[in-house]
Amino acid sequence: MKRKISPFLLTLCLSAAVIAAVYVLYSLNILPHKRFTNADFGIPAYMSAVDRDGDGVDDQTDILQSARAYVAEKPRYKSAYYASGYPDDGFGVCTDVVAFALRGAGYDLMELVNADILSAPEQYDIVTPDRKIDFRRVRNLAVYFKNTARALTTELSDIGEWQGGDIVVFRSHIGIVSDARNKKGVPFLIHHAGKSQLRYEEDVLERYKDEVVGHYRVS
Repeated sequence: MKRKISPFLLTLCLSAAVIAAVYVLYSLNILPHKRFTNADFGIPAYMSAVDRDGDGVDDQTDILQSARAYVAEKPRYKSAYYASGYPDDGFGVCTDVVAFALRGAGYDLMELVNADILSAPEQYDIVTPDRKIDFRRVRNLAVYFKNTARALTTELSDIGEWQGGDIVVFRSHIGIVSDARNKKGVPFLIHHAGKSQLRYEEDVLERYKDEVVGHYRVS
């Protein structure tokens, strides 16, 4: 004789399954996370004193807005070489988020990274520089920003030191810090991590905190 499962136990099991599923979907950023702002934590928004491209928007804000404008086009993930340097076919990789963000603020990373490589080749360990691809490699950007940008804390608990428009470098990844924050005040990340990524602005910094090797501000 088969033993019947009580309605209460069945409901309990189903509830547990739903809760577990929601937790997994939330952890993977498939379900959207609630967004908070600097004002919610009493953090003044940083504005740069520099406007490199003279468009009336400070560099920090320009970088953030340009990063959002780039990912709004929903670039598909593919690593390829482009004769023009910058991808122009709707594809890209993580470094392109940073390159287009800075380009929108008046910084041409293709030329800037190439100039830094030529001035200090021993730091980059590059035998034959190629300006059309060197600026699209994480390891090169890690050196470039270390040489040219303002280094900031890598501790996520120092939430006031993280501002939208900053650049964060991981061991094998890179992205732009968002001005949206999670309930702890830790900012979201604007990035392009792979073909299966659903959103380009995600609450993932805490998940990858042990991978962070650099946090920089351009101006």
